[in-house]
Amino acid sequence: MDASLTAARRDRDLAELADGRVVDVLVVGLGVTGAGVALDAASRGLSVAAIDAHDLAYGTSRWSSKLVHGGLRYLAHGQVGIAYESAAERHVLMTRTAPHLTRPLPMLLPATGYTTGWQDRAAAVGLRAGDLLRACAGTPRRVLPGTRRLGPAEASAMVPALRPAGLRGARLSWDGQLCDDARLVVGLARAAAARSARVLPRCRAVALHRDGATVEDTRTGAHLHVAARAVINATGVWASSLTPHVRLRPSRGTHVVLSAARLGGLWAGLTIPVPGEFTRYVLALPQTDGLVYAGLTDEPVDGPVPDVPQPTEADIAFLLDVLNSVLDRPLGTADVLGAYAGLRPLLADAEARTADLSRRHAVIDDPDGIISVVGGKLTTYRRMAQDAVDAAVRGRGLTAGPCRTRRLPLPGAAGRARLARVPAPRRLVQRYGTEAVDVLAEAPAGLRRPIATDVPVTGAELLWAARHELALTVDDLLDRRTRVGLVPAHREAALPVAREVLELAAAGR
Repeated sequence: MDASLTAARRDRDLAELADGRVVDVLVVGLGVTGAGVALDAASRGLSVAAIDAHDLAYGTSRWSSKLVHGGLRYLAHGQVGIAYESAAERHVLMTRTAPHLTRPLPMLLPATGYTTGWQDRAAAVGLRAGDLLRACAGTPRRVLPGTRRLGPAEASAMVPALRPAGLRGARLSWDGQLCDDARLVVGLARAAAARSARVLPRCRAVALHRDGATVEDTRTGAHLHVAARAVINATGVWASSLTPHVRLRPSRGTHVVLSAARLGGLWAGLTIPVPGEFTRYVLALPQTDGLVYAGLTDEPVDGPVPDVPQPTEADIAFLLDVLNSVLDRPLGTADVLGAYAGLRPLLADAEARTADLSRRHAVIDDPDGIISVVGGKLTTYRRMAQDAVDAAVRGRGLTAGPCRTRRLPLPGAAGRARLARVPAPRRLVQRYGTEAVDVLAEAPAGLRRPIATDVPVTGAELLWAARHELALTVDDLLDRRTRVGLVPAHREAALPVAREVLELAAAGR
């Protein structure tokens, strides 16, 4: 079946479910885990419906650091199993699932007056352990090079924004970076749809049952019962709102958005120790669009979980303070182009700080017959999805093949050598892979250029999203299919083109 997601297809699929069609698996939540579950189940030959109250990647999955981590932080906590799982899943993402959406990112850990000799030595040991994990996962050095030590002059040459006073050198390592976390979710949803999964955003689960769910179509207000042999709750930090058997302690992670030019044209990531902490760092992560995302905080969230968490002034001040501990020209609030916050779905532990809680995941088959997959992180979404579908197959007696997602490429994915030969701008290839040619071919000439000054996103990308990625609103286009909305000024400048594209798509042009 075609991988295109359209409003007509959504409505047709929903009508079939309303008429009583029973599916093998109902997935609730279309973040990275839910979309991963839908693809895993559909690729095993199971019939699948996947719903979300909002849009694809509406929740936590679009607020990450855009990294596919190798798990160094977990080694520092002695969590070797989680660290290896992270390295193994990073390998799958970068070499098979989505080479077009990922790239190796050099990361610099400077030794400054704020770090002691023992901290530098501990960092060296951790990075060497990370090299070992990379090798054990099978990731070759041509994908992620090994670590090495830089002298002060080399470190300053690589990141001129560093304060030279007190700089004793740096450790250079490499990790994986996503061009865009929301694009990964869209790719997973389209891959699932290509295997006949029904992908249904804007369908809110009102109540979950052993045999399905009561669902509201938020576009029309209509209610229906979706019948399913297995129900998988993949709603992340909102999981406990649908079942009383899940206990989470969410934490808020905030990032600020900066100009790379303000940081001397930063092209390598910075890893900056948080003063007084052993395993906490602030990361400054250059993007391919001239921006830098710097984060993140780790603050417990009490009370109701908001749909869209907001960064606080204290979060932003904390991040700027840590960044300024190594920068020659300190950053101020006027340098912050935007900020965003996401929530981590951490498994509850009443005694621990959220910063110390494990990122392990769990699959809970509760007494009410609902299977919930919770915890974890973006890098390990595929393994979380595999474990959840395994539980559904075993517990509900479903007939299914083995997991196939370790070797299943997303739409547009290809080997790096082939991607380098795609006849399209590099920026588009990094987001659409081999489909970059189609993105341009479908768009009128006037939409093939950047949509505004300082905004490299093109109108062609917006039109592709409206035609093939179920983008129905301006918010879908600017805040999720592209990330223009992370900088409010850019979003405002892009609004006229986004509205024009929606009119074109609605008219079938």
